[in-house]
Amino acid sequence: MRRITTPLTIEKARGLKRGQEVLLSGTIYTARDQAHKRLVEVVKKHKRLPFDLRNQIIYYCGPTKTPKGKVIGSCGPTTGLRMDSFMPPLLKAGLKGMIGKGSRSKETAIAIKKYKAVYFLAPAGCGALLAKKVKSVKIIAYRDLGPEAIRKLEVKDFPLIVAIK
Repeated sequence: MRRITTPLTIEKARGLKRGQEVLLSGTIYTARDQAHKRLVEVVKKHKRLPFDLRNQIIYYCGPTKTPKGKVIGSCGPTTGLRMDSFMPPLLKAGLKGMIGKGSRSKETAIAIKKYKAVYFLAPAGCGALLAKKVKSVKIIAYRDLGPEAIRKLEVKDFPLIVAIK
């Protein structure tokens, strides 16, 4: 089990191997379909993003309502394939990591390798367990999207598997 801390630099990504189990700590951002669509529109217009994508990791997740006394609700991964059409411009803008579940298209796998990024798998069906690894959460953009708003998460020992690099 390898421990890594964000930001995910090219040097850190280079040291990872496909199939390797990692414990991730640091800052990650949640975003799903509609947030990805908005991010790509901003990138294409050469405007300022709600956060700097360089060396960052996006977690494909829309957490459930936060129960009283908890930091976040259940926060399991969403299928990565659903984000594939948005990936090339985000990777080109500096995104270095993605967390989801399931496979990616051949084109996205090629783009991930081209931009020296990493696609991590999070354990599906373990949203409540993953929520325990989130130490803080803050909505930073697109609040109108509800659960799909972009959130900044601070995580500690978030369990992942390297799928594509």
